[in-house]
Order: sequence, then C-alpha cells, then structure tokens
Amino acid sequence: MRFFFSPAAPHTLPSFSIDAANLHVLHDARSFHSQLLQRIAAARSRIYLCSLYLQHDEGGESVLLALHEAKQARPELDIKVFVDFHRARRGLIGAGKQAGNAQWYQAVSAQFAENEIPVYGVPVQTRELFGVLHLKGFVIDDSVIYSGASLNNVYLHVGERYRFDRYHIIDSAQLADSFSHYLCKQLLSMAAVRRLDKSDVPRPSNEDIKTLRQHLTHSHYPVNRPLNGQQGLSITPLCGVGKGNTFNKAIESLLANAKEHIILCTPYFNPPKSILKLLQKKIRAGLQIEIIVGDKTANDFYIAPEEPFRVIAALPYLYEANLRRFAKRNQQAIQNGQLQLRLWQHAQNSYHLKGIWVDQNLQLITGNNLNPRAFRLDLENGLLLNDRDGQLQQQTVQELDNIRQHTKLVQHYQQLETLRDYPLPVKKLLGRLKRIRLDRLLNHLL
Repeated sequence: MRFFFSPAAPHTLPSFSIDAANLHVLHDARSFHSQLLQRIAAARSRIYLCSLYLQHDEGGESVLLALHEAKQARPELDIKVFVDFHRARRGLIGAGKQAGNAQWYQAVSAQFAENEIPVYGVPVQTRELFGVLHLKGFVIDDSVIYSGASLNNVYLHVGERYRFDRYHIIDSAQLADSFSHYLCKQLLSMAAVRRLDKSDVPRPSNEDIKTLRQHLTHSHYPVNRPLNGQQGLSITPLCGVGKGNTFNKAIESLLANAKEHIILCTPYFNPPKSILKLLQKKIRAGLQIEIIVGDKTANDFYIAPEEPFRVIAALPYLYEANLRRFAKRNQQAIQNGQLQLRLWQHAQNSYHLKGIWVDQNLQLITGNNLNPRAFRLDLENGLLLNDRDGQLQQQTVQELDNIRQHTKLVQHYQQLETLRDYPLPVKKLLGRLKRIRLDRLLNHLL
C-alpha cells in the first residue's frame, strides 16, 4: 500500500495503534547494549538487524557472537543482518589501509558454516560519498529496537568512551512486520544487494546499484491502518531517499504545523535550507524553540589540537560556524528566552542524538541527521509518534531531562568561537575553503 498525505496535515498519516506500556525509553548506551543482547538470546522466530555498520571490535563481536549463539541454540531462527555495502568494504577513516568488516564477516561465517547468518550489503549509491544505508531499527520477534546508533565499541559503550544517542524499544507485532517486510521485499529483491559473508560474491554493477536507488525512491513501509479519527497513541514508520522524498516532507510538515514549541536535536548543526527557513519562520511567529547540538569537541570527527591534523577534523568547526551565524541572527530571541541553544559535552564522549518534539503530542524518533546529506543522499527512516492523550508525557520529560543533563546554554552568540580562535591547521584550511566556497560543498556531502 502506498500512502500520500497533505503537508498541512501530519496528524492524518496512516499509523499503527500501540499501547503506551509497550514503548520503553532507555537512557544510556550500556542499557541499549544489554537489552539488545538479552533480546537476541531470548528470540524465538526472527532477528533482523539493520545498521550503517557492524564493526569488527569488541562491541561488534559481542553482537555477532550473540547472533550465532542464538542460531546454534535454535537453528530455525530467521536471522539476517543488513549493513551499508561500501562502508563494510573499507577500513576506518584515518586508520590506514584495512580490509574492512566484510573480511571479518567471511571469517566468522566460515567458523559457523553449519548455521550461517547472512550479512547483506546494501549499496545505496555507486560510491559511499554520495549515499549510504542509514536505515535504523532491529526487529527481534514482535519488537523493534530503534536507535540512531550503529554497532561498535563507542555506540555500545564498550570501554571508557561512549557516543550518546536515543534508544527506544517498541513491542508491536504490526510495526515489526512492517519493518521486516521492507527489508525483505524492498531490499532483498534487488540484484544490487549482495552477501558480504561470502568471499566469492561479485561486486554489483553500477547499473544494478542505480536500479536499486531508483526503486528505493518509491519504497515505503506498509501501513494498513488509516487514522479515521483514531484515538490514543499511534506510530507511523517513514522512510525516504533523494531530494523531496516523503520522509523529508513529513519532517517539514511536522515543523510547519507546530503551534507552541519545537525541540530539535542533531549532532551536526547544518540544517537543509527548508528546515532553516521553517525554524526562522517559527521564531518570528513567537514559538518556543530549543535546539540541542553537540559541542564541537563532542563531534565524532573532532581531533584534539595536540594530535596530528586530518582534513576531516575541520567539520566540527564548520558546524560551529553555522551555529554561530544562526545564533547571531537570532540573538534577540536568545536574550528573551524564546530560543534556547544548548551544547552537549561530557568528558571525552561524543554526541550522536537526533529527534524532534512538537507541541505536546508529536515526536520524531530517527537516525536522520537533519542535514543536506540526509535530505538528498542517504536512505533514511524514522518513527513519528502521535500521543493524542499525553500518555507518554512522563517518559518524554525523563528522556529530555536526561538529554539536557550534560548541556550548557548559549547566552550570547559570542560564546561560540570564530575562525581566528581555531587551531592553525583548521584556520588555514577553512580560510582556503571559504575563499573558493568549498565549505558549502562539504556541508552538503558530510
């Protein structure tokens, strides 16, 4: 079923009814890791994991080993793993030449040959730079565990450092079926999607990849329940890829229809023009706006000044420059308390948290970075919650309090540094990029 909606009516989206008691919010990465492993161990019918990557480190190994242990204990379990094809075939940025995670998948597959677990690589574009699989959501039996986190040490808090995200568990057979249907019918049916746990599987052709991307522009989650005056709590799964897709329009509609307040979280302050215009419009209309972003030192691309410089380390400074311009433009709203800008920072940890809360009843749970890349290049998804009766109010307050715990308010735009304050290598690079306007290109691609 394909559904359409008016940009002026986010409440009319087809959705699944859910019981508020079946939606659980976790507040830290270790709890997310623990719940994921526990539910994998207890699974009885299916486990479908979808993530940007499953990393060959202690955290990633704990998940892949748990999958194989579950499969050995119950061979009838339907287990599938979906990751980005290109990301799995390269090493970490700045870590030199590496084989990539695909080689590890193949070694583990050979070790457990009797009960193999397929790992599918999904190439959203012919090159990683121009689009990746950024779908989130783990289906375990009749539940969906949804987080923007991928699967490695820092996202699972294995070791000293963690990367902060949102973590939700939704017990809903209909939602789990919808996610499963998308993965199996929209992805596995395409020739470009290849096994990464097999060494003899050839790389898909560029034509197959282009066919997949074209197919994905029309893909959607099946939702068979139109609202029709529905009461209570409901949830709508959304996805999209490419400029002007349905998911983008839903996000824009969510903001456009805000009447009282908007809370927005993103790790990288680099909003698409449409989102920036909507935020400015709502500020002019007098709405309360709160934006929670990561401090540049909490960015996953940040490199301390005393460490060897790499070009990618300029990105956190680009994002801070974007935020400073926005704050300067809206300094009056900051001063009167209408606009709150919060910077998240906690020790040496990083911030990867995304989401939107609108008025008293709507919220978006997503891995979408709410930036031009997410709106144009990557395959993204999210869950739109409509809490008509305020059943989630206490959970929402607790989650937001937890998010704000390690934040500080920006009282004036001058609190944010400028180019002259940055380390010399950053200053030189950003100066050159600005002169030839390549900073704008980076904002769109990274």
